Amino acid sequence: MPIRFLSAVLASVSCAGLLAATPPAQAQSLSSLFKRVKSSVVVVKVTDDHRKCSSEPPGEYDGLGSGVVIDAKGRVLTAAHVVQDAKGIVVEFSNGEEIGASVEASSPGADVALLDLVRPPKDPVVAALADSDRVEVGDRVFVVGAPLGISYTLTAGFVSGLREDDSIVHGLETARYLQTDAAINPGNSGGPMFNESGEVVGIVSYIISASGGHEGLGFAVAANTARKLLFQERSVLTGLEGLMLDADLACALNVPQPAGLLVQRVTSGSPSAALGLKPGTLEAEVDGEEMLLGGDVILSFDGTPLSPENLPQLRAHLHALRPGQTVAVSVLRSGRVATLSAPAP
Repeated sequence: MPIRFLSAVLASVSCAGLLAATPPAQAQSLSSLFKRVKSSVVVVKVTDDHRKCSSEPPGEYDGLGSGVVIDAKGRVLTAAHVVQDAKGIVVEFSNGEEIGASVEASSPGADVALLDLVRPPKDPVVAALADSDRVEVGDRVFVVGAPLGISYTLTAGFVSGLREDDSIVHGLETARYLQTDAAINPGNSGGPMFNESGEVVGIVSYIISASGGHEGLGFAVAANTARKLLFQERSVLTGLEGLMLDADLACALNVPQPAGLLVQRVTSGSPSAALGLKPGTLEAEVDGEEMLLGGDVILSFDGTPLSPENLPQLRAHLHALRPGQTVAVSVLRSGRVATLSAPAP
């Protein structure tokens, strides 16, 4: 490095130190954004039934996550794994107000859930959902939540990757995830990931970590995935979560065609339950893939074979169904092919 250039660099560093009292414009922008969106972020506290046999005093919670208010009623988006086993849910707002809640809609496989409050909060601050299809790798994002129970913590970073999960299928929709290097730790789950406009681009889901803490591999469910699964298309196969079997897995499980959908979970009272679809019952790991075995394998809908390539066609077909029109589903059950049918909702 030329001495003249090195001197110029050192001089600029010295000047920067003298001017350290003036915060950079980016920091000021992030600070103002945080102040604007903070009150839309909530802490989600859950309890379960274990305290029936516990000496723990009342008032303590068994689990904690984060969430974000998305309408004037105070409904909250959060991660499904935070609330799916909860017997009691309390949402705490930034002003200290606490309100009981219940799960209105949930997609456990995509790890998003919508909470309905027992009453509207006072003066709710609503966060806007962005069009996450416009998110690109390299975009700046920030996360607000309660990592390790430390409420309203902000961490910032970039979108590191865009991941499509076409193995888990919910209502014949695949899930999209935003990968980020923003610090995410237990307690952040369900919290919002904001863009530089203060809009929610994702709901924090999980981390990949050898230590159990932040290692720069965090994932958030894209806002458009949450929007589709919880709002726009809940009428299409509501209550079904399945795992797409590729050629190797299909062969290993004796599926009589190249692909099929292994039913993982079925929500009680849903159209999938009305069809008589049976969910999995046995937890297993096959070739590194966690799944529930023992459930039906869906082979076709109304004669159209189920495969990743056919998902758009099947989606369009199901959306075109009229209420009361019969839906026929071919499944592999206990080694035999059976046909199930029920009226469309």
